[in-house]
Parts: sequence; C-alpha cells; structure tokens
Amino acid sequence: MIESLVSFALATLLLALSPGPDNIFVLTQSVARGSKIGIAIATGLITGCIAHTSLVAFGFAIVIRDNEWLLLGIKIAGAIYLLYLAFQVFKSDPSISLKDSQTSQGNWWDMFKVGVTMNILNPKVSLFFLALLPQFVVQNDTPEWIQIYILGIIFMLVSLVVFYSIALLAGRAAMFIKNSNWFPFFMKWLQIVVFVGIAVLILIP
Repeated sequence: MIESLVSFALATLLLALSPGPDNIFVLTQSVARGSKIGIAIATGLITGCIAHTSLVAFGFAIVIRDNEWLLLGIKIAGAIYLLYLAFQVFKSDPSISLKDSQTSQGNWWDMFKVGVTMNILNPKVSLFFLALLPQFVVQNDTPEWIQIYILGIIFMLVSLVVFYSIALLAGRAAMFIKNSNWFPFFMKWLQIVVFVGIAVLILIP
C-alpha cells in the first residue's frame, strides 16, 4: 500500500509539473493579477477535484463516460463559461488586472469560485481520474472507495504545492515588468487566449 502511494505521489508530481491547461492558467493569472489571485484560482481548481474524486469513488464517473449526451452537455456548459470569462477579460481595462497588492478579499473569493467552477465543469478531469486512480488501488482490507479518496487527497496536496509555487514565482516575476507599456496589453490577450484554448480543449473528444 505504501509503495503504491509513493508511486502515485511521484506520478502526480510529474503530471503537475508538466505544462497543462490548469498550471498554465494559474501561471498567466498570477503574472497578470498577482500571486494572491493565482493562489485563489489554484485553491479553487484543487477544491473542485473533491467532486471528481467522489464521482470516481462512487461510480458516477462511469455514468458520465458512458452517457454521450450528458458528457456533451457538461462539456458545452464548461466551454460557454470559459468563453464568458474570456469576454469579461476582453471588456476590461488591461491595467485593472495588474492591481496585485491591493486585491480585496472579495476578489480572492470570486477567483476561488472561478477555479472551482472551471474544474467542476470540465468532465475530462473526471475521466482522467477514472483512468488514473483505479490503477493505484491495491487488493487489501481497505475498501476501494476509501483508497480512491486517499489517492485523490494525495493528488490534490501534491498539485496544490506545485500550483502555489507557480503562483508565487510568477507573481514575483511580474513585479519587475508590470509597469512596462506592453505588459498589460500582452497579458490581457494572453488571458483571453488561455480561456479560449481551455474551452476548445474541453470540447475536443
């Protein structure tokens, strides 16, 4: 059991470090809006994993996988939400997104909710968990659903450390260039590209 958990933790670390939609999103938002917002989004994204872990633990992820219309509906809802976020960024003044140190508690909470919603409306996370977590379940006296939750918690903790590190490093790096003339405009459009890109990735089979 211990060997399986260690192997899973190492696999999770490699996955969290590899470029993907979530860590790229945390990176761009941290550079654009500061470390606090990046941490809020990362916390929201990982919190959403609780729902996906539960779907796998109790077999609902299989229902989503095997129901094409339900899967498509969740994908479309997730893509529409991301396109809405992209439109909100498009309408905003680029300079607004760079107010890092003055971020209010309300904004932190709002971005946390964005992270949670993005994660929950991405059915590919559930399908990914469905493919990954059972591979590390071992035959012993511990019920399978409890092992799934243990693996899910490990995944969340390891990913959270990586995402927080990305947010902190990206936020610090942004401090040196945020006053440049080109940076706000560049980050505004980079955020839009990331939102639209994740929306497309969700819809791709």
